[in-house]
Amino acid sequence: MDHRSVTVDDLGADVALPQAPTRIVSLVPSITEALATDAPERLVGATDWCTHPADLDVTRVRGTKNPDLAAIRALRPDLVVANKEENRALDVRRLRDAGVPVWVTDIETVPQALASLARLYDDALALPRPAWLTQAEARWSGQAAVPRGRVAVPIWRDPWMVVGPRTYTGDLLRRLGWANAFDSGDGDERYPHVDLADIDRADIDLVLLPDEPYVFTADDGPEAFTEAPTRLVSGRLLTWYGPAMVEAYDVLAGV
Repeated sequence: MDHRSVTVDDLGADVALPQAPTRIVSLVPSITEALATDAPERLVGATDWCTHPADLDVTRVRGTKNPDLAAIRALRPDLVVANKEENRALDVRRLRDAGVPVWVTDIETVPQALASLARLYDDALALPRPAWLTQAEARWSGQAAVPRGRVAVPIWRDPWMVVGPRTYTGDLLRRLGWANAFDSGDGDERYPHVDLADIDRADIDLVLLPDEPYVFTADDGPEAFTEAPTRLVSGRLLTWYGPAMVEAYDVLAGV
């Protein structure tokens, strides 16, 4: 393989890549959406959770936490894109041990997302920076938002789990003026288990109920709350970095 100079991913690992990878497997749904938007001819594999665009026609390699490594190797990728939070270090290591280049992103804040995606396009993909990235940078680089109150974001029920500290979702909401009621700043758990009574409180101004990973619906979620007001929201807008960042600002700034 004709390699250019070794480059370094978000975790500081050396990644040897061809001049412009032409066979890419994405293990990150939001980055799959970006690649399908900007370089669909290069994308050969994605996870079952990669749901955007809806007509994506590539080989599926199972989930983000249990990818089919044999299926990935069979696709002969010259680049696999992964994420520190969404994918297991064990799977990354096994792919690398098999000679597959893996670029790992590390994203916990909106600025990190913008910087990481820019590096991905510049250094790993050798692609021009897309228009949506420029638009996202413009939207999210404005002045601090007016404080809007305290918010909670459940991601599962029975048992209940919520978005905690050091998360992309929490930082995104903070930049829209919301204070995460479960961002203690020093907790170990980024998605802690809580009791319903911890969420359904009069001092929480809004509970956002996303449609992923748990699929909250009008009939499954809001009925559990008697104190805090709830609102259904797209999980993609809360958690996906990439083209969704533009829509996230336009929609969630008005929530």
